[in-house]
Amino acid sequence: MQATESRHESKTRILQAALTVIRTKGYTATRIEDICAEAGLTKGSFFHHFNTKEELAIAAADYWSEITSDLFAAAPYQLPADPLQRLLAYVDFRKSLLQGELPEFTCLVGTMTQEVYDTHPDIREACEQSISGHAATLVPDIQAAIRQRGINSNWTAESLALFTQATIQGAFILAKAKNGVSVAADCIDHLYRYIELLFNQPSSSNEPTTKRETR
Repeated sequence: MQATESRHESKTRILQAALTVIRTKGYTATRIEDICAEAGLTKGSFFHHFNTKEELAIAAADYWSEITSDLFAAAPYQLPADPLQRLLAYVDFRKSLLQGELPEFTCLVGTMTQEVYDTHPDIREACEQSISGHAATLVPDIQAAIRQRGINSNWTAESLALFTQATIQGAFILAKAKNGVSVAADCIDHLYRYIELLFNQPSSSNEPTTKRETR
């Protein structure tokens, strides 16, 4: 039993190290040695759990989905009774996560997708499942907001959910390009305003909007 727990702990340390190193250096530049150094483990420990760096990357994408799902499930944006306010609070929550250095708030699966979408299809598929899976969690609130406000349009809840992720991932790219967080915060503010306009909710009549902090 003790050996099993030890193996589980070392695997988790490797996965956590992968999140840090890949978000910092990118998938291609990351070496197994870098992962081991960050985890404080030997290459023997790495190969006990993973046969290749690609296998680790797929597992890391799944691990990323697991820990972020827990984070979002417990987040305060789930609390408002109104579905549109939950959606807007989600956008605010994403902005609140723009803390620390770039690798600390940027997305593991978005980072890997940009590099490997054509060269490592299995990693791309794992990343796609992570991004689309998270977007799907927004669909029920969007659908409820559409029904509640009588929206009649040719766009779907699914397409808007994916658009939120496209905007946020693009914000991360710009933050990397400009080496700063402010442009990402501005992009997420625009996403907030776009959703308000889409549901015909002017900022002047939306109480939560007046309480938002602009970085």
